[in-house]
Amino acid sequence: MQTANGAVVATESLSRSFGTRRAVDGVTLSVGSGEVLAVFGPNGAGKTTLLRMLGGLLRPTSGKARIGDAVLPGGSEARRRIGVISHQSLLYDALTARENVEFAARLYRVKDAAAKSTEALERMRILDRADTPVRALSRGLRQRVSVARAIVHSPTVVLADEPFTGLDVAGAKALAALLTGLRDAGAALILVTHNIEEGLGLATHAAIMDRGKLVREALRSDIEPSSFAREYRELVAANG
Repeated sequence: MQTANGAVVATESLSRSFGTRRAVDGVTLSVGSGEVLAVFGPNGAGKTTLLRMLGGLLRPTSGKARIGDAVLPGGSEARRRIGVISHQSLLYDALTARENVEFAARLYRVKDAAAKSTEALERMRILDRADTPVRALSRGLRQRVSVARAIVHSPTVVLADEPFTGLDVAGAKALAALLTGLRDAGAALILVTHNIEEGLGLATHAAIMDRGKLVREALRSDIEPSSFAREYRELVAANG
């Protein structure tokens, strides 16, 4: 569901402090159906904290955030609209890949959870290892299962925090195709990454975050990749 202004995800002066440190500082953004906002920034810029608030996992100190018409952190109905892809797998090691994804599907009350789980595993090219315990999988294969778990309920909002971490070439291609498919199907995506090429390859919009603020925002069509990459490198070097 979109808000009245067409945004699926929207924030207004969103902030989060930890003691005296303000990790996210007055961020206002909006992402509509079929749009991908790629957020770049140095370590400690506040990117993960921003995603945690948008995922309903962390309450803001001030400001507002919405997913459709639901004010975050929201309840179970709001969370069912969201898929979170992290560089941390968040899987149960003792369960198989299939069991992990089916468990998530049932939590989200997905109809025909078994079939949807198989479909999600296939989309991430991990179906051949579906019955392998997660603890026996490599870091990259675990990440593929984690992505399948995150999208098994067909979320309308996808929050991806360094999702390509640990993936080999085949896994990265599968993930890029998956994210592109979600975008083309009308999902709203926010992608946090350090990889300029990967991020701009998927983005409809891009932003650079530094010290809790969005310091640069632009349409992807207005961005020249090499100059954008140079600007980003200079920012990282200045904060290194």
